[in-house]
Amino acid sequence: MIPFNTISSIEPAGMNAIILYFHDLPLVEANKSCQRWTSALDTVAPEWLAALLPSYDSLVISFHPQMIDYHGVYRFIHDLKASDHGANPRGREHTIPVWYGAKAADDLHLVSEHTGLSTDDIIALHCGQTYRVFAVGFAPGFAYLGELDEKLACPRLSSPRQRVPQGAVAIADRQTAIYPAESPGGWHLLGLTPASMFDAKHARSLLNVGDLVTYVPISQEEFEEAHYDR
Repeated sequence: MIPFNTISSIEPAGMNAIILYFHDLPLVEANKSCQRWTSALDTVAPEWLAALLPSYDSLVISFHPQMIDYHGVYRFIHDLKASDHGANPRGREHTIPVWYGAKAADDLHLVSEHTGLSTDDIIALHCGQTYRVFAVGFAPGFAYLGELDEKLACPRLSSPRQRVPQGAVAIADRQTAIYPAESPGGWHLLGLTPASMFDAKHARSLLNVGDLVTYVPISQEEFEEAHYDR
């Protein structure tokens, strides 16, 4: 299948899906293009469409094989003008409060050793920009945000922890994220947020692909008050 538009390649993905790649673009532009195609297909909603799985720079299109085949899907998306159907919908904006250096989630010294930055510099850099939600996965409500300032880039831990607390704000490579529930994890932890990342009752994530996130520091007292109120 010959690529076109901003799509760099198109490949089969199992018996009932194809995957679109946007590798030839810078990451943010690739992610925007991925979201544009996701929005277009979701808006048109052809009857053969089973599911859409967007990620950083790729989109899996799952279809009902009894209704259409790979080539039919290819012809459909080739004729579809993504820019005519909900082009680049702007995500919601979120301000996430963080108690940096919370005892249960404090790897600031490790990040400092790796980067050479002071604790204050780490916090200032982490709060000093707006992040884009590139993908949601790993666990319900776990959103991958980027791109982290390259000065803060840290590899994952060599041995993942067995327990990372709910609400832990973390970094790895040039990504930042928040653990929506207690789980194992190998990212460096900067602190805790009282924000609830996933509503299990309604199966709803606070952060979704395309949303924009800014972190703001709060004190232990503010964290405990917000956590109690929640």
